[in-house]
Parts: sequence; structure tokens; C-alpha cells
Amino acid sequence: MTKYLISFPGEDRVFPGEDFEAVLEATHVVIDEAKAACVYVFGDGIDEDVNPVLVAGDGTVTKGRYLGHKVHNGGYTVLELASGEAALEWAAKIAVACRCSQEVRQFQYDPAS
Repeated sequence: MTKYLISFPGEDRVFPGEDFEAVLEATHVVIDEAKAACVYVFGDGIDEDVNPVLVAGDGTVTKGRYLGHKVHNGGYTVLELASGEAALEWAAKIAVACRCSQEVRQFQYDPAS
């Protein structure tokens, strides 16, 4: 089984504010389905009210993010699945529920994790 990251940047959400609760409910239905299928690992939304902090290799802490990189806020889900095709199927369900496109990334295999 391989782990997949399914995510979206917050600025890609393009639905009216009054639809937020309906979108949240729809995403919970998909997450509950993933849990019932025993493929759900972890997921949540990034708290956009909390600024990122960058910790350098020498331990230096600075406010902000990697220079030149797009802000990644929004939400993400990690699923453990049998194939990339299954990841795309779950991403489609999440995209419909969230009303925005989802990016799918595959984690590298690490036998220690």
C-alpha cells in the first residue's frame, strides 16, 4: 500500500461563503467513507490565521516560508491506497465535495515509517 497526499490551496476555493457549511458537510461524508474503507491516514485544513515559521538547518527560526514558493494553505488528506488510480478516484470524490481541484502526490516508500 502506498500513501498519497490529496490537497488544494485555500485560494482555489471558489464557492459563496454561505455554502461553507454544506461544503464542510460534504467533505466529512467523503472522509467518513475513507475511514470506513480503512484507507484514511490523516487530514485537515491549514489554519490560515497562523503565520508559518521556517526553521533552518542550523536551528535558526524566522517568520515566513521558503522564499519564492507559493503559499500552501487550504486542506489536505493522506490516504493509504493500493494504486495511483485509486488515489485519483478518491481525489475526484474530494474535489466534488470541496468544489475545487485537488492535487495528488505520492509519498516515497520508507520502510521505517
